Amino acid sequence: MSILSAPHFHNEEAAYAFVEARVWPKGRVCPHCGVVDRSSKMQGKSTRIGAYKCYACRKPFTVKVGTIFEASHVPLNKWLQAMYLMCASKKGISSNQLHRTLGVTLKTAWFMSHRIREAMRPASLSPMGGNGGMVEVDETFIGRKKGKEIRHGYEHKMKVLSLVDRETGRAHSMVVDKLNTKTVRSIVLENVDREARLMTDEARHYIKVGRKFADHQVVRHNVGEYGRGEAHTNTIEGFFSIFKRGMKGVYQHCSEEHLHRYLAEFDFRYNERIANGVDDVERAEKALKGVVGRRLTYRTTA
Repeated sequence: MSILSAPHFHNEEAAYAFVEARVWPKGRVCPHCGVVDRSSKMQGKSTRIGAYKCYACRKPFTVKVGTIFEASHVPLNKWLQAMYLMCASKKGISSNQLHRTLGVTLKTAWFMSHRIREAMRPASLSPMGGNGGMVEVDETFIGRKKGKEIRHGYEHKMKVLSLVDRETGRAHSMVVDKLNTKTVRSIVLENVDREARLMTDEARHYIKVGRKFADHQVVRHNVGEYGRGEAHTNTIEGFFSIFKRGMKGVYQHCSEEHLHRYLAEFDFRYNERIANGVDDVERAEKALKGVVGRRLTYRTTA
């Protein structure tokens, strides 16, 4: 049977039950006062699906309150369809494709996808490379910064710095304004354990920061060297290849304002992949567990 034949993808009541089981694994939590399991399901023909009333604060609520689904008129089962499609598509799925597949407007599909990317963002990160593990660090360039003329080199492009822990197979990426020693040092020291073995190319901004770690191996791409035993950046280059194929082939355009969310999406799928023991269904469930406290609202003009 197809995974998309599951009841929670087609029936809104089943979708509410599915989400409740994952957002409230230890009992219903009132989002208004935080009291657990002191509520009951509201009855009546005009009552919304999944509505409860809290006995403590006397306020009604659903599992959507305080999540990326709050204040959305899109049926919850369509949200779950969108979440599964985004999690199962290795290089992403465009808003236009979601719009056609789900039967929602393009604006709604675009907004849904950005909310789902927020759910994919990790709540916290532990330092990479503990116990002498190897961490690769590298940068890549993509698109064009708003207002910047196209020139030789990379000054007009958006800059991304990524770290990949070889032992855990996890990546963490961020948008940076400048690629200099000060910026790189701050990010690497914050995200990498001092016992780690750092693997980078020969860029000058890695040389000084490398002295802060147990070991620093440099691969000199400028002389045609791409590997020397364990010293290489091939893992992170593989991550960048997936990211760039998705951004150029699927999304095609992204402004700097939203790039950090796309990075969160590609980091999430890379971290929660088959090689790390996570299949498409588990990946979608992991994303669903991140929906709480991640609301985004449409920008309003005064």
